[in-house]
Amino acid sequence: MGEYTAYSYLPDPVWAKGLAVEAGRVPAWRHGQPQGVVDQAEALLTGGISISLHDHPVRFPADMTDTPEYNRTGRQHTAFAGLAASGLTAVFDNMMDGTACVTGTAPWQWEDVITDLGMRQADIAQQDRVVVVRQVQDISNAHRDAKVGLIFGLEAATPIGNEVDKIDILYGLGIRQMGIAYSDSNALGSGLNEATDGGLTLLGRRAVARMNELGMAIDISHSGDRTGIDTCRASDSPVLMTHAGARALWDIPRLKRDDTLRAVADTGGVIGISAAPHTTCSTRNPRHSIESVMDHFHYCVDLVGIDHVAFGPDTLYGDHVGLHTTFARLLGVDGGQPPPHPTVPYVDGLENPSECFHNLAICLVRDGHSDEDIRKVLGGNIMRALGDIWH
Repeated sequence: MGEYTAYSYLPDPVWAKGLAVEAGRVPAWRHGQPQGVVDQAEALLTGGISISLHDHPVRFPADMTDTPEYNRTGRQHTAFAGLAASGLTAVFDNMMDGTACVTGTAPWQWEDVITDLGMRQADIAQQDRVVVVRQVQDISNAHRDAKVGLIFGLEAATPIGNEVDKIDILYGLGIRQMGIAYSDSNALGSGLNEATDGGLTLLGRRAVARMNELGMAIDISHSGDRTGIDTCRASDSPVLMTHAGARALWDIPRLKRDDTLRAVADTGGVIGISAAPHTTCSTRNPRHSIESVMDHFHYCVDLVGIDHVAFGPDTLYGDHVGLHTTFARLLGVDGGQPPPHPTVPYVDGLENPSECFHNLAICLVRDGHSDEDIRKVLGGNIMRALGDIWH
């Protein structure tokens, strides 16, 4: 079944307009490192458990303006070949999330999220290279069996409305990680787009308690700083920041203040450094690339220690910049202001899930980190946190 492609069990193609390729869309990153560094990096990546804390390992339309129409099919196409080439043991897969406009143009509808979750798992059940992860042992088993595990999550709890019991339903259907709010506020707390952060609400505190009780990981990547800190204080389990960076290096709301980063580490949690286009830039490397991302990594390591940092690149197969443009217009959030950074067509070195961790491992070896610390960053820190969260 090695040649299986997404939804090929169906007699007719789900999407005929063409999907983005899984390799070669942009030129390969020129790392300039000797073969010994590359070999050491590959051995560390594939020899142990390596986990992406946040990615979207699916193929989007070749023309990103077709994405709303594509999403209305209810079926995103898992990049099975791309995952096999990634070197990863497991990926936190956050599905369509805020782009899940299956039944209309409003994101975060309960029915749309459930459709997405069910369709993806129906497809995965037809092949044998990728497995769904529901407990820590599943990750170890995936590494043993040379497979890739997908850990399904949501970037916000918005679809539950004001019903905490819906968290149980999501858990039962396979969700193992969920954010508090996605940029815009919801009934649980404030998102990072808001001018005023009201913090975690009473409902939010109940939701945090329920996620702790179930063993569902909590993410604060898109929450406001006060809401994120409140969440860390309310949680009895480690809290994750699956894909973000340090605002001290690049002053935009998408990145986090030092006190929020410390709050995550204080719970025993992990910070995943993101690479979504035009987010984790830095004053040292304002043109967004893998070097900008490594600036955020090193800053966070210095701030909270190596045991609390990993990577959540937030990549996909297709034109990520084009995706941002498409949905900014669709959802009416295109402010029309010039960006505070040099624009890039893609993040060099971190363009898709197939290449990210190969290149990040090279950077970690190049920058002189010990093998022990690299193993922690590539997956060990996440496994330790999940051991305390999933029970």
